[in-house]
Amino acid sequence: MFSKPIIRVIPPGPKARELIEKHREFVATTTHDPENLPLVIERGEGVWLIDVDGNVYLDFSSSIAVNNLGYPTHDEIKYVVTKMIEVLAHAAGTDFFNPYQIYLAEKLVKISPGSHKKKVFFCNSGTEANEAAIKIARYFTNRKYFIAFIGSFHGRTMGSLSLTASKPVQRKRFFPMLNGVIHVPFPNPYRNPWHIDGYEHPDELVSRVIEFIDYWVLQHYVPPDEVAAIFFEPIQGEGGYIVPPKNFFEELSKLAKRYGILMIDDEVQMALGRTGKMFAIEHFNIVPDIITMAKSLSGGVAPIGATIFRAEMDLETGAHSNTYGGNALMSMVALKTIEVVERYLDNVLSLGKIIKERLYDLKERYNVIGDVRGLGLAWAIEFVKDRNTKEHDIKTRDRVIYEALKRGLVLLGCGKSSIRIAPPLIIDEERIKIGLDILEEAIKASV
Repeated sequence: MFSKPIIRVIPPGPKARELIEKHREFVATTTHDPENLPLVIERGEGVWLIDVDGNVYLDFSSSIAVNNLGYPTHDEIKYVVTKMIEVLAHAAGTDFFNPYQIYLAEKLVKISPGSHKKKVFFCNSGTEANEAAIKIARYFTNRKYFIAFIGSFHGRTMGSLSLTASKPVQRKRFFPMLNGVIHVPFPNPYRNPWHIDGYEHPDELVSRVIEFIDYWVLQHYVPPDEVAAIFFEPIQGEGGYIVPPKNFFEELSKLAKRYGILMIDDEVQMALGRTGKMFAIEHFNIVPDIITMAKSLSGGVAPIGATIFRAEMDLETGAHSNTYGGNALMSMVALKTIEVVERYLDNVLSLGKIIKERLYDLKERYNVIGDVRGLGLAWAIEFVKDRNTKEHDIKTRDRVIYEALKRGLVLLGCGKSSIRIAPPLIIDEERIKIGLDILEEAIKASV
Protein backbone atom coordinates (compact mmCIF):
# COMPACT_ATOMS: atom_id res chain seq x y z
CA MET A 1 0.00 0.00 0.00
CA PHE A 2 1.25 3.47 -0.84
CA SER A 3 1.76 6.27 1.69
CA LYS A 4 1.66 9.16 -0.78
CA PRO A 5 1.16 9.86 -4.49
CA ILE A 6 4.02 9.09 -6.87
CA ILE A 7 4.28 11.01 -10.15
CA ARG A 8 6.96 9.50 -12.40
CA VAL A 9 5.86 11.35 -15.52
CA ILE A 10 3.50 14.31 -15.90
CA PRO A 11 0.16 12.92 -17.15
CA PRO A 12 -0.53 11.97 -19.78
CA GLY A 13 2.62 9.89 -20.07
CA PRO A 14 3.63 8.21 -23.34
CA LYS A 15 1.61 5.03 -22.77
CA ALA A 16 -1.40 7.06 -21.71
CA ARG A 17 -1.22 9.30 -24.79
CA GLU A 18 -1.08 6.28 -27.07
CA LEU A 19 -4.06 4.63 -25.41
CA ILE A 20 -6.10 7.83 -25.39
CA GLU A 21 -5.61 8.08 -29.16
CA LYS A 22 -6.69 4.46 -29.62
CA HIS A 23 -9.68 5.10 -27.38
CA ARG A 24 -10.72 8.00 -29.60
CA GLU A 25 -10.45 5.72 -32.64
CA PHE A 26 -12.40 2.74 -31.35
CA VAL A 27 -14.57 3.74 -28.36
CA ALA A 28 -17.72 5.84 -28.56
CA THR A 29 -17.60 9.36 -27.18
CA THR A 30 -19.08 9.66 -23.69
CA THR A 31 -17.88 12.05 -20.97
CA HIS A 32 -14.10 11.67 -21.10
CA ASP A 33 -12.02 14.87 -20.83
CA PRO A 34 -8.55 14.09 -22.25
CA GLU A 35 -7.40 17.70 -21.85
CA ASN A 36 -8.05 18.13 -18.12
CA LEU A 37 -8.30 14.53 -16.95
CA PRO A 38 -5.99 12.38 -19.11
CA LEU A 39 -6.00 9.49 -16.67
CA VAL A 40 -5.61 5.95 -18.06
CA ILE A 41 -6.09 3.62 -15.10
CA GLU A 42 -4.34 0.26 -15.14
CA ARG A 43 -5.10 -0.95 -11.61
CA GLY A 44 -6.09 0.12 -8.12
CA GLU A 45 -5.04 -0.54 -4.53
CA GLY A 46 -7.29 0.63 -1.73
CA VAL A 47 -7.68 4.41 -2.13
CA TRP A 48 -4.95 4.55 -4.79
CA LEU A 49 -5.14 4.43 -8.59
CA ILE A 50 -2.14 3.49 -10.74
CA ASP A 51 -2.00 4.57 -14.38
CA VAL A 52 -0.35 2.82 -17.33
CA ASP A 53 2.82 4.92 -16.91
CA GLY A 54 3.28 3.93 -13.29
CA ASN A 55 1.94 7.10 -11.66
CA VAL A 56 0.18 6.58 -8.34
CA TYR A 57 -2.79 8.81 -7.50
CA LEU A 58 -4.89 9.32 -4.40
CA ASP A 59 -8.53 8.96 -5.41
CA PHE A 60 -11.06 11.60 -4.33
CA SER A 61 -13.72 10.43 -6.78
CA SER A 62 -14.62 6.83 -5.84
CA SER A 63 -15.45 6.49 -9.55
CA ILE A 64 -18.61 8.52 -8.89
CA ALA A 65 -19.48 6.60 -5.71
CA VAL A 66 -19.20 3.14 -7.30
CA ASN A 67 -15.95 2.26 -5.53
CA ASN A 68 -17.01 3.38 -2.07
CA LEU A 69 -14.96 0.50 -0.64
CA GLY A 70 -11.87 1.21 -2.72
CA TYR A 71 -10.00 -0.71 -5.42
CA PRO A 72 -9.94 -3.25 -6.92
CA THR A 73 -12.57 -4.39 -4.42
CA HIS A 74 -12.75 -5.19 -0.73
CA ASP A 75 -11.21 -8.53 0.33
CA GLU A 76 -14.47 -9.82 1.78
CA ILE A 77 -16.26 -9.03 -1.47
CA LYS A 78 -13.52 -10.79 -3.47
CA TYR A 79 -14.22 -13.89 -1.43
CA VAL A 80 -17.93 -13.70 -2.21
CA VAL A 81 -17.22 -13.30 -5.93
CA THR A 82 -14.94 -16.33 -5.97
CA LYS A 83 -17.43 -18.43 -4.04
CA MET A 84 -20.45 -17.45 -6.16
CA ILE A 85 -18.61 -18.03 -9.46
CA GLU A 86 -18.21 -21.63 -8.31
CA VAL A 87 -21.81 -21.93 -7.07
CA LEU A 88 -24.07 -19.84 -9.32
CA ALA A 89 -23.52 -16.55 -11.13
CA HIS A 90 -26.69 -16.22 -13.18
CA ALA A 91 -29.80 -18.31 -13.75
CA ALA A 92 -32.59 -16.03 -15.04
CA GLY A 93 -33.44 -14.42 -11.73
CA THR A 94 -36.64 -12.87 -13.10
CA ASP A 95 -37.98 -16.18 -14.42
CA PHE A 96 -36.67 -18.69 -11.90
CA PHE A 97 -36.40 -18.17 -8.15
CA ASN A 98 -33.12 -18.12 -6.23
CA PRO A 99 -32.45 -17.60 -2.53
CA TYR A 100 -29.74 -14.97 -3.07
CA GLN A 101 -31.93 -12.15 -4.36
CA ILE A 102 -34.35 -12.86 -1.52
CA TYR A 103 -31.54 -12.37 1.01
CA LEU A 104 -30.61 -9.05 -0.58
CA ALA A 105 -34.19 -7.82 -0.91
CA GLU A 106 -34.88 -8.65 2.73
CA LYS A 107 -31.79 -6.68 3.79
CA LEU A 108 -32.69 -3.65 1.67
CA VAL A 109 -36.21 -3.62 3.08
CA LYS A 110 -34.76 -3.73 6.59
CA ILE A 111 -32.21 -0.92 6.21
CA SER A 112 -34.26 1.46 4.06
CA PRO A 113 -36.33 4.20 5.77
CA GLY A 114 -39.83 3.34 6.95
CA SER A 115 -41.39 0.40 8.79
CA HIS A 116 -44.09 -0.24 6.16
CA LYS A 117 -44.06 -3.36 4.00
CA LYS A 118 -41.75 -3.00 1.00
CA LYS A 119 -40.62 -4.91 -2.06
CA VAL A 120 -37.55 -4.61 -4.29
CA PHE A 121 -37.13 -4.68 -8.06
CA PHE A 122 -33.58 -5.55 -9.21
CA CYS A 123 -31.89 -4.30 -12.37
CA ASN A 124 -28.44 -3.28 -13.63
CA SER A 125 -28.03 0.49 -13.19
CA GLY A 126 -29.36 3.70 -11.73
CA THR A 127 -31.12 4.74 -14.89
CA GLU A 128 -32.92 1.37 -15.01
CA ALA A 129 -33.88 1.71 -11.35
CA ASN A 130 -35.44 5.09 -12.16
CA GLU A 131 -37.20 3.70 -15.24
CA ALA A 132 -38.76 1.07 -12.98
CA ALA A 133 -39.81 3.79 -10.53
CA ILE A 134 -41.53 5.67 -13.37
CA LYS A 135 -43.47 2.56 -14.33
CA ILE A 136 -44.39 1.64 -10.77
CA ALA A 137 -45.61 5.17 -10.00
CA ARG A 138 -47.74 5.42 -13.14
CA TYR A 139 -49.12 1.92 -12.76
CA PHE A 140 -50.05 2.35 -9.11
CA THR A 141 -51.55 5.85 -9.31
CA ASN A 142 -52.89 5.71 -12.87
CA ARG A 143 -51.61 9.28 -13.13
CA LYS A 144 -49.40 10.55 -15.94
CA TYR A 145 -47.34 13.59 -14.85
CA PHE A 146 -44.06 13.83 -12.93
CA ILE A 147 -42.38 16.75 -11.22
CA ALA A 148 -38.57 16.86 -11.19
CA PHE A 149 -36.01 19.50 -10.29
CA ILE A 150 -33.77 21.75 -12.32
CA GLY A 151 -30.20 20.57 -11.74
CA SER A 152 -31.27 16.96 -11.27
CA PHE A 153 -29.63 13.92 -12.82
CA HIS A 154 -31.65 10.70 -13.00
CA GLY A 155 -30.05 8.88 -15.92
CA ARG A 156 -29.66 8.89 -19.70
CA THR A 157 -32.19 6.37 -21.04
CA MET A 158 -35.16 8.13 -22.58
CA GLY A 159 -37.51 7.95 -19.60
CA SER A 160 -34.96 8.90 -16.97
CA LEU A 161 -33.43 11.48 -19.33
CA SER A 162 -36.79 13.22 -19.36
CA LEU A 163 -36.33 13.76 -15.62
CA THR A 164 -32.69 14.86 -15.94
CA ALA A 165 -32.00 18.59 -16.07
CA SER A 166 -28.38 19.20 -15.08
CA LYS A 167 -26.76 20.06 -18.44
CA PRO A 168 -28.32 20.95 -21.82
CA VAL A 169 -25.89 18.67 -23.69
CA GLN A 170 -27.46 15.65 -21.98
CA ARG A 171 -30.81 16.38 -23.68
CA LYS A 172 -29.57 18.00 -26.89
CA ARG A 173 -31.12 16.53 -30.08
CA PHE A 174 -32.97 13.77 -28.18
CA PHE A 175 -36.43 15.39 -28.21
CA PRO A 176 -39.11 14.12 -27.90
CA MET A 177 -38.68 12.38 -24.60
CA LEU A 178 -41.20 11.11 -22.07
CA ASN A 179 -44.19 13.44 -22.01
CA GLY A 180 -45.51 14.94 -18.81
CA VAL A 181 -42.39 15.94 -16.88
CA ILE A 182 -42.44 19.41 -15.29
CA HIS A 183 -39.18 20.83 -13.94
CA VAL A 184 -39.16 23.21 -10.99
CA PRO A 185 -36.38 25.07 -9.12
CA PHE A 186 -34.41 23.14 -6.50
CA PRO A 187 -33.78 25.00 -3.22
CA ASN A 188 -30.12 25.65 -3.96
CA PRO A 189 -28.95 27.87 -1.08
CA TYR A 190 -26.21 29.44 -3.23
CA ARG A 191 -27.97 29.84 -6.60
CA ASN A 192 -31.73 30.13 -7.00
CA PRO A 193 -34.14 32.19 -9.15
CA TRP A 194 -35.08 34.46 -6.24
CA HIS A 195 -31.46 35.34 -5.33
CA ILE A 196 -32.16 34.35 -1.73
CA ASP A 197 -29.18 33.53 0.48
CA GLY A 198 -30.41 30.11 1.48
CA TYR A 199 -27.77 29.76 4.18
CA GLU A 200 -28.96 32.91 5.94
CA HIS A 201 -32.67 32.51 5.10
CA PRO A 202 -33.39 28.78 4.56
CA ASP A 203 -37.06 28.99 5.50
CA GLU A 204 -37.70 31.73 2.97
CA LEU A 205 -36.04 29.71 0.22
CA VAL A 206 -38.04 26.59 1.10
CA SER A 207 -41.28 28.58 1.13
CA ARG A 208 -40.58 30.00 -2.32
CA VAL A 209 -39.96 26.55 -3.83
CA ILE A 210 -43.05 25.02 -2.20
CA GLU A 211 -45.12 28.01 -3.33
CA PHE A 212 -43.80 27.65 -6.88
CA ILE A 213 -44.82 23.99 -7.03
CA ASP A 214 -48.14 24.38 -5.25
CA TYR A 215 -49.42 27.64 -6.70
CA TRP A 216 -47.71 28.12 -10.06
CA VAL A 217 -47.50 24.47 -11.19
CA LEU A 218 -50.37 22.63 -9.50
CA GLN A 219 -52.87 25.50 -9.58
CA HIS A 220 -52.00 26.93 -13.01
CA TYR A 221 -50.39 24.24 -15.11
CA VAL A 222 -51.30 20.63 -14.30
CA PRO A 223 -54.12 19.21 -12.18
CA PRO A 224 -52.58 17.85 -8.96
CA ASP A 225 -54.71 14.70 -9.21
CA GLU A 226 -52.91 13.85 -12.45
CA VAL A 227 -49.39 14.07 -10.95
CA ALA A 228 -48.03 10.61 -10.15
CA ALA A 229 -44.83 11.51 -8.31
CA ILE A 230 -42.13 14.00 -7.46
CA PHE A 231 -38.64 12.76 -8.36
CA PHE A 232 -35.73 14.16 -6.35
CA GLU A 233 -32.16 13.60 -5.23
CA PRO A 234 -31.66 14.28 -1.51
CA ILE A 235 -28.37 15.87 -2.52
CA GLN A 236 -28.08 16.78 -6.20
CA GLY A 237 -25.06 14.91 -7.52
CA GLU A 238 -24.20 15.71 -11.12
CA GLY A 239 -25.91 19.07 -10.59
CA GLY A 240 -23.19 20.16 -8.17
CA TYR A 241 -23.55 18.29 -4.85
CA ILE A 242 -26.29 20.72 -3.81
CA VAL A 243 -27.52 20.26 -0.24
CA PRO A 244 -31.00 21.75 0.31
CA PRO A 245 -32.14 23.38 3.57
CA LYS A 246 -32.78 20.90 6.37
CA ASN A 247 -36.58 21.25 6.37
CA PHE A 248 -37.15 21.21 2.62
CA PHE A 249 -38.15 17.59 2.18
CA GLU A 250 -40.47 17.69 5.19
CA GLU A 251 -42.35 20.58 3.58
CA LEU A 252 -42.29 18.90 0.16
CA SER A 253 -43.63 15.70 1.69
CA LYS A 254 -46.53 17.59 3.29
CA LEU A 255 -47.40 19.07 -0.10
CA ALA A 256 -47.20 15.68 -1.83
CA LYS A 257 -49.41 13.99 0.78
CA ARG A 258 -52.03 16.74 0.44
CA TYR A 259 -52.51 15.82 -3.23
CA GLY A 260 -51.78 12.08 -3.07
CA ILE A 261 -48.51 12.49 -4.98
CA LEU A 262 -45.75 9.91 -4.47
CA MET A 263 -42.23 10.86 -3.36
CA ILE A 264 -39.43 9.12 -5.31
CA ASP A 265 -35.97 9.38 -3.78
CA ASP A 266 -33.06 8.88 -6.20
CA GLU A 267 -30.18 7.63 -4.03
CA VAL A 268 -28.11 6.29 -6.92
CA GLN A 269 -25.08 8.43 -6.01
CA MET A 270 -25.65 9.05 -2.29
CA ALA A 271 -26.84 5.73 -0.84
CA LEU A 272 -24.81 3.32 1.25
CA GLY A 273 -22.77 5.52 3.54
CA ARG A 274 -21.67 8.36 1.30
CA THR A 275 -23.20 10.97 3.63
CA GLY A 276 -22.61 9.09 6.89
CA LYS A 277 -25.99 7.36 6.84
CA MET A 278 -27.08 4.39 4.77
CA PHE A 279 -29.44 6.65 2.81
CA ALA A 280 -28.96 10.39 2.43
CA ILE A 281 -32.67 11.07 2.92
CA GLU A 282 -32.24 9.98 6.55
CA HIS A 283 -30.69 13.40 7.19
CA PHE A 284 -34.01 15.02 6.25
CA ASN A 285 -36.56 13.12 8.38
CA ILE A 286 -38.96 11.80 5.75
CA VAL A 287 -39.86 8.37 4.40
CA PRO A 288 -40.13 8.23 0.58
CA ASP A 289 -42.62 5.99 -1.22
CA ILE A 290 -39.95 4.73 -3.62
CA ILE A 291 -36.14 4.68 -3.34
CA THR A 292 -33.79 3.97 -6.23
CA MET A 293 -30.15 2.99 -5.88
CA ALA A 294 -27.22 1.49 -7.81
CA LYS A 295 -23.52 2.50 -8.03
CA SER A 296 -22.10 1.66 -4.56
CA LEU A 297 -24.42 -1.33 -4.22
CA SER A 298 -22.12 -3.12 -6.65
CA GLY A 299 -19.08 -3.12 -4.37
CA GLY A 300 -17.15 -1.99 -7.43
CA VAL A 301 -17.60 -5.41 -9.06
CA ALA A 302 -20.34 -5.31 -11.70
CA PRO A 303 -23.60 -3.46 -12.39
CA ILE A 304 -26.59 -3.76 -10.11
CA GLY A 305 -29.52 -1.45 -9.39
CA ALA A 306 -32.53 -1.63 -7.11
CA THR A 307 -35.92 0.05 -6.74
CA ILE A 308 -37.42 -0.21 -3.26
CA PHE A 309 -41.14 0.54 -3.05
CA ARG A 310 -44.22 0.13 -0.89
CA ALA A 311 -45.50 -3.42 -1.24
CA GLU A 312 -49.03 -2.38 -2.26
CA MET A 313 -47.54 -0.72 -5.35
CA ASP A 314 -46.33 -4.01 -6.84
CA LEU A 315 -46.92 -4.63 -10.55
CA GLU A 316 -48.80 -7.57 -12.03
CA THR A 317 -46.91 -10.45 -13.61
CA GLY A 318 -45.30 -9.47 -16.90
CA ALA A 319 -45.70 -5.71 -16.54
CA HIS A 320 -41.95 -5.14 -16.09
CA SER A 321 -38.81 -7.26 -15.98
CA ASN A 322 -35.23 -7.54 -17.27
CA THR A 323 -32.61 -10.19 -17.93
CA TYR A 324 -29.84 -9.79 -15.37
CA GLY A 325 -31.77 -8.32 -12.44
CA GLY A 326 -31.49 -10.32 -9.24
CA ASN A 327 -28.70 -12.54 -10.50
CA ALA A 328 -27.11 -14.67 -7.81
CA LEU A 329 -23.59 -13.28 -8.05
CA MET A 330 -24.45 -9.60 -7.70
CA SER A 331 -27.10 -10.26 -5.07
CA MET A 332 -24.52 -11.76 -2.75
CA VAL A 333 -21.92 -9.12 -3.64
CA ALA A 334 -24.40 -6.38 -2.76
CA LEU A 335 -25.36 -8.11 0.47
CA LYS A 336 -21.72 -8.25 1.56
CA THR A 337 -21.19 -4.65 0.41
CA ILE A 338 -23.95 -3.45 2.73
CA GLU A 339 -22.45 -5.41 5.61
CA VAL A 340 -19.03 -3.84 5.09
CA VAL A 341 -20.36 -0.31 4.57
CA GLU A 342 -22.18 -0.45 7.91
CA ARG A 343 -18.79 -0.55 9.66
CA TYR A 344 -17.62 2.70 8.05
CA LEU A 345 -20.49 5.06 8.86
CA ASP A 346 -18.78 6.56 11.93
CA ASN A 347 -15.59 6.97 9.90
CA VAL A 348 -17.48 8.92 7.25
CA LEU A 349 -18.99 11.32 9.78
CA SER A 350 -15.69 12.00 11.56
CA LEU A 351 -13.73 12.54 8.33
CA GLY A 352 -16.52 14.73 6.99
CA LYS A 353 -15.87 17.18 9.82
CA ILE A 354 -12.20 17.43 8.79
CA ILE A 355 -13.12 18.07 5.17
CA LYS A 356 -15.69 20.69 6.14
CA GLU A 357 -13.26 22.61 8.33
CA ARG A 358 -10.52 22.61 5.69
CA LEU A 359 -12.79 23.56 2.79
CA TYR A 360 -14.31 26.47 4.68
CA ASP A 361 -10.79 27.62 5.48
CA LEU A 362 -9.93 27.47 1.76
CA LYS A 363 -13.01 29.51 0.97
CA GLU A 364 -11.88 32.19 3.39
CA ARG A 365 -8.46 32.43 1.73
CA TYR A 366 -9.27 32.07 -1.97
CA ASN A 367 -11.78 34.45 -3.53
CA VAL A 368 -12.16 32.15 -6.52
CA ILE A 369 -14.16 29.77 -4.31
CA GLY A 370 -17.76 30.96 -4.19
CA ASP A 371 -19.40 28.14 -2.26
CA VAL A 372 -18.59 25.06 -0.18
CA ARG A 373 -21.25 22.48 0.66
CA GLY A 374 -21.65 18.83 1.57
CA LEU A 375 -22.30 16.06 4.07
CA GLY A 376 -20.13 13.15 5.18
CA LEU A 377 -17.76 12.29 2.32
CA ALA A 378 -19.82 14.11 -0.32
CA TRP A 379 -18.50 17.66 -0.70
CA ALA A 380 -18.17 20.25 -3.44
CA ILE A 381 -16.40 23.54 -3.98
CA GLU A 382 -17.78 25.92 -6.59
CA PHE A 383 -15.47 28.28 -8.50
CA VAL A 384 -16.58 31.77 -9.50
CA LYS A 385 -15.01 34.75 -11.26
CA ASP A 386 -16.58 37.19 -8.83
CA ARG A 387 -18.29 36.47 -5.51
CA ASN A 388 -20.77 39.28 -6.00
CA THR A 389 -21.96 38.26 -9.48
CA LYS A 390 -21.36 34.52 -8.87
CA GLU A 391 -20.31 34.15 -12.50
CA HIS A 392 -19.16 30.59 -13.08
CA ASP A 393 -15.40 30.08 -13.48
CA ILE A 394 -15.23 26.92 -15.53
CA LYS A 395 -11.64 27.48 -16.68
CA THR A 396 -10.30 27.68 -13.14
CA ARG A 397 -12.29 24.59 -12.12
CA ASP A 398 -10.80 22.66 -15.03
CA ARG A 399 -7.28 23.90 -14.26
CA VAL A 400 -7.61 22.81 -10.65
CA ILE A 401 -8.61 19.31 -11.74
CA TYR A 402 -5.55 19.02 -13.98
CA GLU A 403 -3.13 20.64 -11.53
CA ALA A 404 -4.35 18.21 -8.87
CA LEU A 405 -3.82 15.26 -11.24
CA LYS A 406 -0.26 16.42 -11.94
CA ARG A 407 0.35 16.30 -8.19
CA GLY A 408 -1.25 12.89 -7.71
CA LEU A 409 -4.87 13.61 -6.75
CA VAL A 410 -7.89 12.45 -8.77
CA LEU A 411 -10.88 14.83 -8.77
CA LEU A 412 -14.07 15.00 -10.82
CA GLY A 413 -16.15 18.00 -11.74
CA CYS A 414 -19.86 18.43 -11.16
CA GLY A 415 -22.36 21.18 -11.82
CA LYS A 416 -21.19 23.98 -14.10
CA SER A 417 -18.04 25.03 -12.24
CA SER A 418 -17.74 22.77 -9.19
CA ILE A 419 -15.47 19.96 -8.08
CA ARG A 420 -16.77 17.04 -6.06
CA ILE A 421 -14.74 15.62 -3.19
CA ALA A 422 -15.89 12.05 -2.68
CA PRO A 423 -13.10 9.70 -1.56
CA PRO A 424 -13.74 6.03 -0.77
CA LEU A 425 -15.34 5.41 2.61
CA ILE A 426 -12.32 3.34 3.67
CA ILE A 427 -9.96 6.33 3.55
CA ASP A 428 -8.25 7.45 6.75
CA GLU A 429 -7.49 10.85 8.25
CA GLU A 430 -3.88 10.91 7.03
CA ARG A 431 -4.88 10.35 3.38
CA ILE A 432 -7.70 12.88 3.67
CA LYS A 433 -5.21 15.51 4.79
CA ILE A 434 -2.75 14.57 2.04
CA GLY A 435 -5.49 14.99 -0.55
CA LEU A 436 -6.67 18.32 0.85
CA ASP A 437 -3.08 19.60 0.85
CA ILE A 438 -2.74 18.69 -2.82
CA LEU A 439 -6.10 20.33 -3.54
CA GLU A 440 -4.85 23.59 -2.05
CA GLU A 441 -1.63 23.37 -4.04
CA ALA A 442 -3.70 22.88 -7.20
CA ILE A 443 -5.85 25.92 -6.38
CA LYS A 444 -2.73 28.05 -5.77
CA ALA A 445 -1.32 26.97 -9.14
CA SER A 446 -4.57 27.81 -10.93
CA VAL A 447 -5.36 31.33 -9.73
